[in-house]
Amino acid sequence: MKSLVLYAYPAETDGLSLQGDMLYRGVKENGEKVMPCHWQSSLQKEWIYKTFQPDVALGVGSWGYTPDLILHPQEFGVQPVPWLVADGWVANYHDIISSLPLVFVTSDWVRQTYERDGVETKNFVTAPIGVEPDFFKPISKSDPAVQNLRRMFGVAEDEKLILTIGGDVTSKGAQEVFKALAKIDREFPKWKYICKAWEEEEERDHAQEEIELIEELGLDKGKITFVAGSYSREFMPALLNAADVYAAPSRLEGYGMIQVEAMACGIPVVSIDAMGPKETIIHGKTGLLARVDHTIDLESEIIYPEMGFKKQGRIVFDEPKTFAYRANVNDLAEHLLLLLTNTERRAEIGRVAREHTIQNFHYRDLARQMTQTIKDRLHLS
Repeated sequence: MKSLVLYAYPAETDGLSLQGDMLYRGVKENGEKVMPCHWQSSLQKEWIYKTFQPDVALGVGSWGYTPDLILHPQEFGVQPVPWLVADGWVANYHDIISSLPLVFVTSDWVRQTYERDGVETKNFVTAPIGVEPDFFKPISKSDPAVQNLRRMFGVAEDEKLILTIGGDVTSKGAQEVFKALAKIDREFPKWKYICKAWEEEEERDHAQEEIELIEELGLDKGKITFVAGSYSREFMPALLNAADVYAAPSRLEGYGMIQVEAMACGIPVVSIDAMGPKETIIHGKTGLLARVDHTIDLESEIIYPEMGFKKQGRIVFDEPKTFAYRANVNDLAEHLLLLLTNTERRAEIGRVAREHTIQNFHYRDLARQMTQTIKDRLHLS
């Protein structure tokens, strides 16, 4: 079987590109015939269809990528096998996706989202995103690479560092973490919190909300640092290992790749008992999950031409749809306090989390499983 993997190639630092790159490298390292290509490069894709003659085009993206990941390969007689993620809802291309003989999704929650929104999911197969355990691995806090980062962040020897990483950190649950820290600050004041986003404060989503909330809660601004930028793959293991706890009780998370990478580094994760994290983190063993406090449900949503519609408009739902979740702040406070104060518990959860990722999320193993599923379902050899 020959495969074409469509993603943002050469690899970039965003999650979808890294997801595709691990799939491509995993398939290649497993000895299969495979080529990578940027998902939007129509000319290069056509050249590969005609020259390499792939049996399948494995495309990484969301339902909105349907024209590039599904329709374009079909135009040239190549079977598309998309590997889909989901955000708040699936607005379009339902019939096209439903008609495919095989669709991969990153979590069962993603599958449920497609099903909720009217897509036939009988041919959907859950395929988690992999991790590179030889790259994302534990690094001692005494290692100079980690020590230097902690010093740069102003973390004292007797302080614990909490880390959250996201496009914007509020979507990863930072505001809920602020509220939890306010509850435990008197009992355990020796913490620092690093919030890493893509954009600087003046451009970051929810930046003003975050600053106002910190002030309202009476938290010491000097203990919370916002950093921004696109960090290289080589830097991320050091950054994750600089933390004592990785916190991401995300408001919307179809999978949570960075949380799995943190677990691979032996860093305990505090997240939310819903969506993708519920499927990758074992509560009490590989991390701690806060209950869902409430959900954000909408009765309608705006649609745009870039979603595949002829013009902008609004769709009214037959019944409200859940578009976001909020973690229980009391649970978060309890989980953070436990991990920040109990060295043995923190180390044990980190150790088991590392074992869990190696056994269940090794990128080569997952690539092998996906390859075999394609061969079995599509009768390829």
